[in-house]
Amino acid sequence: MELTLEHVSKQFKDRQNSKIAVDDVSLKFGPGVWGLLGANGSGKTTLMRMICGIMKPTSGRICYDGVEIDHLGDAYRDAIGYLPQEFGFYPEFTVQQYLEYIAALKGLTDKQTRQKIDELLTRLSLEDVRKKRISKLSGGMKRRVGIGQALLNDPEFLVLDEPTSGLDPGERVRFRNLLSEFAHDRIVLISTHIVSDIEYIATHNAIMKNGAILQTGSTRELVVQMEGRVFEASIDPRDLSRLEEKVQVVNVRNEADGSVSLRYLGTPDDIPQARPQEPRLEDLYLELFPRK
Repeated sequence: MELTLEHVSKQFKDRQNSKIAVDDVSLKFGPGVWGLLGANGSGKTTLMRMICGIMKPTSGRICYDGVEIDHLGDAYRDAIGYLPQEFGFYPEFTVQQYLEYIAALKGLTDKQTRQKIDELLTRLSLEDVRKKRISKLSGGMKRRVGIGQALLNDPEFLVLDEPTSGLDPGERVRFRNLLSEFAHDRIVLISTHIVSDIEYIATHNAIMKNGAILQTGSTRELVVQMEGRVFEASIDPRDLSRLEEKVQVVNVRNEADGSVSLRYLGTPDDIPQARPQEPRLEDLYLELFPRK
């Protein structure tokens, strides 16, 4: 089971302008959880839509087990589960009706549909709202319904675009655990700008910026380059504004004694008595995508 992207690009044109949304991307995905990390507007969604066959590349090839996905047709669509950033539904549909509708589109039998819907509603904590209209659900619950429809056909390859958007911290933990279990012998690709979602569960990562892949590797392989660049210092709160102009601030924490603990990217000489810290993926993300 392998998905390969070979020099994939996507260019959008209108009468006056052209924009390269995805620029010569080559990647290879095998079983496990893969994180596609990048700021909003980096090209992640366009790349995901091409991987799912919704959009065609301007150039390059996307192959599943060595065959171009255009040639696989329904066989590829049957193997994939997809959660877009925004998924559509009829306002009058209840959760149960919507999942039954999607199951029918995916070719599940009545028995398979009943079993799979019951299983997913339980695992996603949606049993109590199965007869409620989706339009009446909270944003987090709607997201869980979207995750459910992506899992209905027990796909070999699961593609999730910003899957934890709208989920509370507890829901995000349950979702990460579900994905880790699901990805044992399947490919799961998560596109997100929420670093913790990737840091906890992804076995491999790709970082995307301005349509191109900047770096790939495991979380450890990526963060090791930040060693000697991450520090924490205790400062007077009156100095915070000045230091924010001097260093890349990762985190600010108010302490009980009135001081402020400042985690930053830079050198130990930037702030007196700064202490080196173990780097995290978030530190690398802020190095590549600094706050403005």
